[in-house]
Amino acid sequence: MRFLSLFVVIFILSAAAVFCNGKLWGNDFAATQADDVTVTQNDTLTVSPDGSMVINTTYLGSDVSGFRGAVPLKIYIDADGIITNIEALPNSETPSFFEPASALLSEWKGKTVNEAQATDVDAVSGATFSSKAIIENVKRGLDYAQTVAPYKISAAKSKSSVSIDYYAIAAAVVALLGAVLPLFVKSNAWRDIQLALNVIVLGAWTGTFVSYALLIRVFSDGVNAGNILAMSASLIMAFVALVYPLFGRQGYYCANICPFGSAQELAGKITAGKLHLSNGVVTALTSFRNILWGILLVLLLTGVWTSWVDYELFTAFIYSSAPVWITVAALVFLVLSVFIPRPYCRFLCPTGALIKG
Repeated sequence: MRFLSLFVVIFILSAAAVFCNGKLWGNDFAATQADDVTVTQNDTLTVSPDGSMVINTTYLGSDVSGFRGAVPLKIYIDADGIITNIEALPNSETPSFFEPASALLSEWKGKTVNEAQATDVDAVSGATFSSKAIIENVKRGLDYAQTVAPYKISAAKSKSSVSIDYYAIAAAVVALLGAVLPLFVKSNAWRDIQLALNVIVLGAWTGTFVSYALLIRVFSDGVNAGNILAMSASLIMAFVALVYPLFGRQGYYCANICPFGSAQELAGKITAGKLHLSNGVVTALTSFRNILWGILLVLLLTGVWTSWVDYELFTAFIYSSAPVWITVAALVFLVLSVFIPRPYCRFLCPTGALIKG
């Protein structure tokens, strides 16, 4: 039964990846329709009579993913080899999340290609995936510029300084601690520390959590060497959520790693007094969650409303871009959790309904 449950979850996520993004594990089912076009024209480079050029990274960065898919750019370089503008092309990123990351587009403006390649640009907190996709697309576009216009750009490439991704490392360490230590350490003091780390590092600092948006993205684009470090914490968390139940650890992710679940549990420690919910009320609320989950799945798999996956309450941790109503709703559930143990986890969370079977 556990393997059957995992098979059903994988089937649901695979179907959602295809319906939402038209891709599964990096295989683009719509790509064959455009093959003839890509053979007969070069959409990557446009050169104007004055010597300026525009580089389109749609194909150069086709394997580079943001949070929900590719993030193609246009890079404008004048006749003197100066970057005059970088603009984002249409993509599948949620606008409210992509907007903070798009502020990076001005970081390279006014620089030569060599100077831009040597510029160390950090990802925007709360929009890490989109930021890294922008940075990688710019890198590939500039590398391409070096190959097509050696007369314009010095052949000696400047080597970009190597930066340490502290966000990714910190998130991976905390996720790994949550995945392993609770199996062996039964300390209330350590549990409180782990819960706090989940909230501070995974939630508030890095905005890392398992959600439908994350799982669909992984199933759509897969994982490659370019994003494996940035996704390391997410992959650990997804592994725990999907695989641990096979070994009798249902709900392990929700109980020990999920930053919003951790925040609710910590809030519940404020007072020992709790509201008593009758068995009938608990049963009714649990049934409501299951019915809501079924409705949302139908909306997702039929394509009627797929964007709901971007508005689970976990996104409140991405406070720089989260909608106000998401933030307010998250705060309401945190207040409720002072008096009712983990109310969002138990009675609403669609992701929890999926991974708990």
